[in-house]
Amino acid sequence: MRAVRTALATALGLLLGGPAAAQVNEATIRIVSPYPAGGVGDTAARMIAESMRGQLNRTVIVENKPGAAGRLGVQSVKDAPADGTVLLFTPIAPMALFPHVYDNLAYDPARDFQPISQVGTYDLGVAVGAQVPAKNLGELVDWLKRHPEQAAYGTPAAGSLPHFFAVLFGRHAALELRHVGYKGNAQAVSDLIGGHLPMFFTSTQDLVEAHKAGRVRVLATSGRARSAVLPDVPTFAESGYGIHGEGWYGIYAPARTPAEIVAQLNRAVLKAVHHEEFGKRLLPLGVQPTGTSAQEFSQIQKSDSELWGPVIKASGFKPE
Repeated sequence: MRAVRTALATALGLLLGGPAAAQVNEATIRIVSPYPAGGVGDTAARMIAESMRGQLNRTVIVENKPGAAGRLGVQSVKDAPADGTVLLFTPIAPMALFPHVYDNLAYDPARDFQPISQVGTYDLGVAVGAQVPAKNLGELVDWLKRHPEQAAYGTPAAGSLPHFFAVLFGRHAALELRHVGYKGNAQAVSDLIGGHLPMFFTSTQDLVEAHKAGRVRVLATSGRARSAVLPDVPTFAESGYGIHGEGWYGIYAPARTPAEIVAQLNRAVLKAVHHEEFGKRLLPLGVQPTGTSAQEFSQIQKSDSELWGPVIKASGFKPE
């Protein structure tokens, strides 16, 4: 018992600059991102790392560890020491979708990780091209029922959150939709503008430029409230379809990380996320800063896993 108390005191000293202050600047905190550098999530992770450096007087780095659609980076954190020196910064998919997608996932999000805080949320949108006459979601559903041969939709990737949200929408609207998976947004938006694709589901931010230029029309967004980047567009719920679905970014530690360390990391993340500069940088990129307690984030993950599990099963999607 005494050994356990000593180890815990040492770990807290490393994090808080207490009795083990001599080691504070030696123990680097690594925030692992399981995807390549660049993009909105990477921006958020690096801003949080920069804030934590000043708060904790520690070296804090972001380490991009892509591979296997994010699974390799996630697993590396699962196997890391539970002392607050290795953290995971991840979007929703590896923690709430992948358990329902992969039959032999090498980690269990609920068992192998300790939530620290949700960082921010982003919503999805559905856009149509000029060849589709619908001006709102109800008109789109009516048009698709009259023209079932047009009921094809694109997403940036098969097995992505936009893919499964489109499945959710199709079920609620009683539509038989056909999925066309792309590799990213560029070609899909081009096909949408060119009249080769009737509709496209992706993150709202990726549709803003084409929508404002009048090249596509975003008919609805998926959040509980209207999107900050497209406030003129109603939500799916406002449009008469009682569904919502948000993506998110969050920070985790390995399971069994001491509660005192979790609490200190949570305070550091919240201070970073609630800083004015964080919102100033992230809101224009489509991310709404949140910041939650560890317990709230755990419940969000659980609720989203329960939401998407049946939808993923209904989609019939199997990774290659």
